[in-house]
Amino acid sequence: SLLQEIIKLKMETVLKPIFSVLTVPDLKIKKPTWVQTPSPWTIFAFVLLSYFMVTGGIIYDVIVEPPSVGSTTDEHGHTRPVAFMPYRVNGQYIMEGLASSFMFSLGGAGMIILDQTHNPSTPKLNRMMLQFVGFAAMVISFGCCWVFMRMKLPGYMQS
Repeated sequence: SLLQEIIKLKMETVLKPIFSVLTVPDLKIKKPTWVQTPSPWTIFAFVLLSYFMVTGGIIYDVIVEPPSVGSTTDEHGHTRPVAFMPYRVNGQYIMEGLASSFMFSLGGAGMIILDQTHNPSTPKLNRMMLQFVGFAAMVISFGCCWVFMRMKLPGYMQS
C-alpha cells in the first residue's frame, strides 16, 4: 500500500549512504559436510537443559558461590541442615535452586504431555493416561512450588 511505499522510501534514504561506503565482502563459505541439522529431540533436550539451568539460578550460583545447603541451630543447640534460605528472596542455596528448577521443569513437561493428547491418532486409553500424567505433573509441580514458597517466606500471604 501507500504507507508501505513511504516507509520503504524513508528506509532507502537512510540506509543508502551507509551502504554506499560499506560493501559486503564476497566470501565463498561452504558448509562442512559433517555439519548436519540436529534432530528435534536434540533441540528439545538442549532447550529443556538450558531452561533447567537458568531457572535453577546457575548464573547466581557461579557469581555468588553459595553453599549447597545451609544449617540452623534448634532449641537444643543441635545444628541441622536447611535446604531453603528463609526470609531471603534474593538469595538461595544450590539445592534450593535445583529443587525449584526441577519442579518448574516438571510443570512444563506436564504441559507438553497435555499438548500431546490432541493427536487424533492416539488411542483413547493412551490419551486418558497422557491426560492423567500431564495433569498430575502440573498439580505436583504447583503444590511443591507452593510449599517451597511457604518455606522460603513463612507467613507470606496469610491472613
